[in-house]
Amino acid sequence: MPDGSAAAPADAPIEVQKAIWAANTIQDMPYVYGGGHAQVEDPRGYDCSGTVSYALIHAGLLKSPLPSGPFMRWGARGRGQWITVFANGGHAYAVIAGLRLDTSSYGSRIASKRKYPKAQERGPRWRPTKRPARGFKKRHPIGF
Repeated sequence: MPDGSAAAPADAPIEVQKAIWAANTIQDMPYVYGGGHAQVEDPRGYDCSGTVSYALIHAGLLKSPLPSGPFMRWGARGRGQWITVFANGGHAYAVIAGLRLDTSSYGSRIASKRKYPKAQERGPRWRPTKRPARGFKKRHPIGF
């Protein structure tokens, strides 16, 4: 959406909708290394895995925050129908209902700066473009 938030599909499972709604609440937070790990509600900001953890915790799909590395072994292998977490030893992001939740603006410069200005910012944001998944393990919550 123009304000940077995402709309949850009406036909998505409630957990998927909750993940999207939760991620919308941290859209204006800055990127902070380690943010979202010591406490889920972190007033300082969130790092990449803290952002993914925040959405999954609020959806009831994760109990406590994980760093990027452990996300490589979390859940089930491969892409999920609704949620896929992409992780390597140094970065994690998620695709939820087809939208990329990422702290990196990688690939977002292609998108219109006027149409999606928040996509250019660093921090937890919905990104209007995909990014190459090479070098990332693909994991998903079982059943999603």
